[in-house]
Amino acid sequence: MANGRLRIFILVGLVFFVGAVLLIHNMLTAPYPGHNDFMSRWEGARSFWIDGLNPYGEQASLNIQEQIYGRPVEAGEDPGYFAYPMYTAILVWPLVYMDYAWASAIWMVVLGACLLVSLFMLIDLFQWRVKPWLLGLLCIWVLFFYYSARGLILGQVGVVVYFLELLTLWSLVKKRDGLAGVVLALSTVKPQMGFLIVPFLLLWALRYRRWRFITWFVGAMVLLLGVSFVLLPSWLSDWLGQLGLYTSYTALGSPVWIITSYYLGLGNWAELLVAGLIGLTMLMSWYWLLKDRPEQFMWAAVLTLTVTHLIAPRTATPHYVVFIIPLIFYFAILVKHNRRRGNLWVALILLVSLVVPWIHFLLTVVDQFEHPSIYLPLPIIMFVLLWWTRELWWRFETNPALTRE
Repeated sequence: MANGRLRIFILVGLVFFVGAVLLIHNMLTAPYPGHNDFMSRWEGARSFWIDGLNPYGEQASLNIQEQIYGRPVEAGEDPGYFAYPMYTAILVWPLVYMDYAWASAIWMVVLGACLLVSLFMLIDLFQWRVKPWLLGLLCIWVLFFYYSARGLILGQVGVVVYFLELLTLWSLVKKRDGLAGVVLALSTVKPQMGFLIVPFLLLWALRYRRWRFITWFVGAMVLLLGVSFVLLPSWLSDWLGQLGLYTSYTALGSPVWIITSYYLGLGNWAELLVAGLIGLTMLMSWYWLLKDRPEQFMWAAVLTLTVTHLIAPRTATPHYVVFIIPLIFYFAILVKHNRRRGNLWVALILLVSLVVPWIHFLLTVVDQFEHPSIYLPLPIIMFVLLWWTRELWWRFETNPALTRE
């Protein structure tokens, strides 16, 4: 009976997936080509697999620019470099043999599925029994929330990385350590989103002897890196070379940089000082957890993700989908503590948060570019909230046995 239901669920899911791809292709990606963030990855991978080019090389970069601009890049424009680890080309490989309109339609549906599946994982993780009408509103919200929608429009790989990071946390809580190790390795496809959460989880795993998680992570990373070197021996130096050029064509740094340099004009010393102080608060949470406070795991993990997007040398608003994690936690707690009106309060917050960031964007947009101020509210609010409500997170035992394998 269970297998029969699973087959029906998979069949229905495939029907919806195919229908969504057809709809998006016909109404969006075919008449209005875009998804420029995805285009750089797709064309770089296509140039490698089909044309036999180095995806970090000049000709592949020119191919990307021709796809985006219809000409070589001009001074002041984003050159659209591939700029991702080589194993990105392996992950994108199935889509390079089709027309870009179809590839981007499939990619957009995959991103939407990542957002929706992540929502259900969070509901399960925080043990929230959601009313059907509120669940429907949450599904709409998670797709049209400014940061989610922008990720869908641009085809941002960051949405997939968010899904993989959340799947890692969910798998660790559920004691599926092998799966957690593999998906954490895959999440390194965009290193700036995981440069803190990866060492945090490995330290935690060492402390609580989750050896299976570490083994599978190391094995998956060795496989990804090994295959990458076999395919393109020079990829690491080529990739690092493109990363070295990143700041030459990106206008904005981290939220800390925006405050200290863009608004206050204090320079690098102030950015380093503030980022260091914020980083120390994160390290304090690591110390408490590793000192034998396993109930602080989820709080420390979410705080680590928050600090990541406050101090990373470069972030993007689509990366802010990671803040859906604490938002769903607070929604679940609000409903549990206010049985009578909690659902209505959550619905009101959803509607306000759905509208306000879009208004902020429309009122401040300059030449189709986001204003720096739009990078600030959400990560700062989440950072303050996480510290203010830390004991609420600690009392919420996601898994009483979240210590050893």
